[in-house]
Amino acid sequence: MATGVYLLFSVAFSAVAAEKIVIYNWTEYIPEGVLAQFTKETGIEVEYNTYESNEVMYSKLKLQNGKGYDIIVPSAYFIAKMSKEGLLYPIDTKKLANFSLLESTLLDKDYDPKNKYSVPYVWGSTAIGINSNDIDRQSITAWQDLWDKKWRNSLLLTDDVREVFHMALRVNGHSTNSTSETEIKQAYELLLKLMPNVLVFNSDAPREPFLAGDVSLGMIWNGEVIMAQEEDSAIEYIYPKEGAAIWVDSFAIPVGAKNKDNAHKFIDFMLRPEVAKRTVEYLGYATPNTAGIALLDEALRNNKTIFPPKEIVEQGEFFSDVGEANKLYNKYWEMLKAGQ
Repeated sequence: MATGVYLLFSVAFSAVAAEKIVIYNWTEYIPEGVLAQFTKETGIEVEYNTYESNEVMYSKLKLQNGKGYDIIVPSAYFIAKMSKEGLLYPIDTKKLANFSLLESTLLDKDYDPKNKYSVPYVWGSTAIGINSNDIDRQSITAWQDLWDKKWRNSLLLTDDVREVFHMALRVNGHSTNSTSETEIKQAYELLLKLMPNVLVFNSDAPREPFLAGDVSLGMIWNGEVIMAQEEDSAIEYIYPKEGAAIWVDSFAIPVGAKNKDNAHKFIDFMLRPEVAKRTVEYLGYATPNTAGIALLDEALRNNKTIFPPKEIVEQGEFFSDVGEANKLYNKYWEMLKAGQ
């Protein structure tokens, strides 16, 4: 779930490319050089745009009736939501020679039975980031620890309604995917008590405030920690005892896409084992591509921040679509951000 501001990036095989594809994706979510390689091999020009949240992407596609883009990369629960609303085009997996390389445990999930509308790209988690130079790593073991008054005006939270409510719901002993207004309201009330500790909401590049020394503790995505560690090994990742949020981001084709064949070509290109390997190395998130995993060096394959052990995954919870309860989450999220 990495995010960013609007960006326009184009690569062209020739001065005037005969073919085109328009991609709408999270920032820093495709390895450097991959788009240029795709264009060089296929002659298909890539127009690349970014968004900072699932909600922004969804709102834009909804407003445009699924038009304007050929590839989007929603999180799992938005795949379910958008397919139900007729915003996605069925993917023909017969056109994807590399689809068979994907890990079966990440296919045919409840949010998209038989992968009619999505192809998993990367998966990861949201848990606790810490600068171990400033804070004793052993002192932080749970989401609940973030409520300690000693962290007043010092925490980072991702700017994501479902992730923030995941934290509070799990502290209260409830499901990440609760649709109960009572439970969601209780989570909101708990989060109100946390707000004095919050310094910043960041879903652009949450590693940056850690690296800048602005924060030493807070919510973060595992891939952001992997990237942060390239500059500062003291930035570490902790799986809270209440359970991390587990998510999958997938390729999907909007119903109004003009270049559907090119979209299939791009998805299949991204499913190549060597591209999947580069994706893990660049993003720090796990790939569902078994052949790609086999190409990784042993240190990356065994890195628990990237590939959490089975027990950590089982302790956590995958996001799913909560249907009409989204209105409740958004209602209480707006109240939380307004300080009400």
